[in-house]
Amino acid sequence: MSGFMTAFALSFVLAFLFGYLCGSIPFGLILTRLAGTQDLRSIGSGNIGATNVLRTGNKGLAAATLIGDMLKGTVAVIVAGYFGGPNAAIAAGVGAFVGHLFPVWLKFKGGKGVATYIGILLGLFWPAALVFCAVWIVMAVVFRYSSLSALIASLVVPVLLLWQQHTALAAVFAALTAVLWIMHRANIQRLMSGTEGKIGKKS
Repeated sequence: MSGFMTAFALSFVLAFLFGYLCGSIPFGLILTRLAGTQDLRSIGSGNIGATNVLRTGNKGLAAATLIGDMLKGTVAVIVAGYFGGPNAAIAAGVGAFVGHLFPVWLKFKGGKGVATYIGILLGLFWPAALVFCAVWIVMAVVFRYSSLSALIASLVVPVLLLWQQHTALAAVFAALTAVLWIMHRANIQRLMSGTEGKIGKKS
């Protein structure tokens, strides 16, 4: 029994570390540097995610960053799940999320996690990822705030997973959603004060 528990713990840790390494790849920073733009951390919010990449004026780079940040979560989940099963997939997903938020290569200063959150969800339960995107689009069309759209969409995910009787996933994504909200605390303050930038408005 102890041998089984040791093997399970090792599998969990390895999956988490694999996910962390995948998640810590700073696609926004890499792509903007390759494109010859100024340091992404010196403009806008200083964030390395797609929203800040968009502030460089290059929509193609922003789209590529969004896809890269999503897929690193998806790949981590799929690869870990293939070799270690569902629990390893979840561990890798959490690791990818943590890696994106706190990449070791950038002194633990990363992105806010929305794209990677979607990518992890895509790998673990893709219908919920589609629902997230649908809610985001509706909220963005109505209110034109990217941050608000992501925050509301993230609240829907754990409820949907619980409704679909994916109890473990619901608990995991409830935790990830809480962290997502914490990472967006500055955006929440700006939303409350009416100073948050709207989609399409240059900052």
